[in-house]
Amino acid sequence: MSQYNRPVVTIALCVKNAGSTIKEAMSSVINQDYPHEMMELIIVDGCSKDNTMQILRGALSASDLSSRVFYEGKGLGYARQLAVENAGGSYIVWVDGDIVLGKDYVRKLVDFMEQNPKVGMTSGRFCLSHTAGVVATLENIDWVVGDYQKRQGSARDPSRICCAGSVFRVEALRQAGGFDEQIKGAGEDMDVGYRMTKCGWLLRFGIDARLQHRSKETWKSVWDENFWYGYGGHYVLHKHEANLPVLSLVEAIRRFLIAYPITRRKIVFLLPFAYLFGRTAWFSGFVKAHIQGYAKA
Repeated sequence: MSQYNRPVVTIALCVKNAGSTIKEAMSSVINQDYPHEMMELIIVDGCSKDNTMQILRGALSASDLSSRVFYEGKGLGYARQLAVENAGGSYIVWVDGDIVLGKDYVRKLVDFMEQNPKVGMTSGRFCLSHTAGVVATLENIDWVVGDYQKRQGSARDPSRICCAGSVFRVEALRQAGGFDEQIKGAGEDMDVGYRMTKCGWLLRFGIDARLQHRSKETWKSVWDENFWYGYGGHYVLHKHEANLPVLSLVEAIRRFLIAYPITRRKIVFLLPFAYLFGRTAWFSGFVKAHIQGYAKA
């Protein structure tokens, strides 16, 4: 495919208080080898209270990317839908403030989508990154293992969707009705995935395009993140009458068995404990949402 008949791609960067990681994330967007004249950047800031927007403005001032900035204070579902409604591209590549894309990431994802017109969403592969500290290392490994498991799953399993680093076909998003603006926190990606598959679109995970996730560095931050996922998961699972994920020692051990051949590092012996810690936080968030009746469908 020549440069001149490539589709326009919207890079959607939804951020909030990402000052510690956003510079690297933004640099990875600016350095994409996809033709910049065929890219647009939409930034949706959730009213950050740190220096996130200052860093972004500095990066954009030295870039040739066309960009627009929006602000919101209603939640991630609303933020993503705001990007969809303003997207001029045929595809949206979602970038979070804590991920780093490989230089050829956008090009590889778009080429795959162009060759597979029935696929509504695909994602690349999270790879190991250089981390310091036990918590960040274990979380980084856990992301890679989770990514591996996605690739073994069904092409119609929306519970495996994660917007970060994914590309969505705009036509598929709009046919499915876009993102649910009532979702305040996590789960907006899984929710739209359920509706896309009901419309007949396929999902693909783990094509050969690489990205990295900048992991949490404390047990508290890991707990808070997974609690947030569980809280949002309550809304989505009730809405779609889906099964509750299993919390099991067997699954924890299975993740270790996947991780060790990949890393050959002794630290993975702690992975089952880290996994169970995160799952416990998830279920705690789920229970809180249930007690509060959070957006129960």
